Formats: sequence, C-alpha cells, structure tokens
Amino acid sequence: MAALADDFYMYFYSGHKGKFGHEFFRFEIDKSGYLKYANNSNYRRDSMIRKELRMSPTLLAEVKRIIEDSEIMRENDDKWPKRDENGRLQLEIKMGKEYVNFETAKISSLADIQNTKDPEGLRVLYYLIQDFKCLILSLISLHYKIKPIA
Repeated sequence: MAALADDFYMYFYSGHKGKFGHEFFRFEIDKSGYLKYANNSNYRRDSMIRKELRMSPTLLAEVKRIIEDSEIMRENDDKWPKRDENGRLQLEIKMGKEYVNFETAKISSLADIQNTKDPEGLRVLYYLIQDFKCLILSLISLHYKIKPIA
C-alpha cells in the first residue's frame, strides 16, 4: 500500500457521437480527493449535468484500495477492441509510480466482452468501471439530493 502516500489521478470517459450529439459519462479524481463529474445526454434536450465534490481521505484511500484489489494496473489494452462508431471507453489511472491509460470500444454489457481476444482483461475493466459508476453516482446523489415534493 505504499502507493497510497504517492501521487494519484483517475479519469474515466465513456461516450459516443450519435443521433443526439455528443453523449458521455465521465469523472476524474485527483490526489486530494477532488471529484469532477459530468454526464451529457441530449435525449429529449436534456442538459449537461456537472457536479464537483471533495472526498474524505478515508474515501480516497478506499478508491485506491478498490483499484489495487482489481489488479487493473496489470492489464494491457493491446488486444482490446479499438474505438469505433459506437463510441469509446477510456480509463486513465496514476497511482504512485504506476500509470495506465486504456482505450477501447464502448462496453455496454458483458456480452460485448465474450468474443474478444482478451475477455479476462476486459472483464476486469468492466467490473471495475461498474463499481466506480455505482460509487460515483451514489456520492453525487448523497451530496446533491433534491428533496421530493410531498
């Protein structure tokens, strides 16, 4: 866990350009725990959602632990499908002296992974991304909860 005291940065992007323009989901976390989130869906003229918050040192340590436990830093994207007209997915992580920057075709489900040249590596990426999407959306929901009208 020596990487916990070192430099940290994480960036995730998943998106495409299509019928409704440039639609994407992205977030980035810096070493101080500052989280920037953006979600752009032009469906039915929705506007871009942008939120920012600062995570506690304990939560930031948990983010790093999740990354370490996933072993994503050992993966290689050479055999992963290249970005295409359906979009792209990018994950960039810097933890201490380790650095990875993955780019692949957009993954919609586990079924997209089965017939690739590296299904195990993509499965690691897929589950890590699902974990972080849940975490980030939960944090955003907790910090910016809109009270329902009774």
